[in-house]
Amino acid sequence: MNETMVCAVGNVATQPVYRELSAGPSARFRLAVTSRYWDREKNTWADGHTNFFTVWANRQLAANVAASLNVGEAVIVQGRLKVRAEAREGQNWTSADLDAVAIGHDLARGTSAFRRAARPEPAAAAGAPAQPEPDWQTPAGQSPAEPESPRRREPAAVT
Repeated sequence: MNETMVCAVGNVATQPVYRELSAGPSARFRLAVTSRYWDREKNTWADGHTNFFTVWANRQLAANVAASLNVGEAVIVQGRLKVRAEAREGQNWTSADLDAVAIGHDLARGTSAFRRAARPEPAAAAGAPAQPEPDWQTPAGQSPAEPESPRRREPAAVT
């Protein structure tokens, strides 16, 4: 499938808006991406043009966006670029949207504390008996640094 996947680094420009739709949860926010360049005359960094993208998140990503992002936070968004052109009230408008696959805080510009989201129980598994957790304990008498040696199979006798 031919899609334009991009990675945009910028700041959350609007508070995320969360909606429960018939197709599942959805969230959107505006992302401001400002280029920076070295101004040789002033011998300092300067801001260039700012591009704005509407970022769309769906399902669990939408819920996590609504619970995690606020205006002004530095984020990295990976997703499919969708550019739309339309005529409204006699004027031509062009918008750039990102259908997000992954969104995270930009740790080059700050810190973040990750909390794993609780997954809802699937409806089919609700009636099924719970699977026991695997036993990850090291067997008694065995050092964790010395794994159990694999058993060698004796070669079959050739007759």
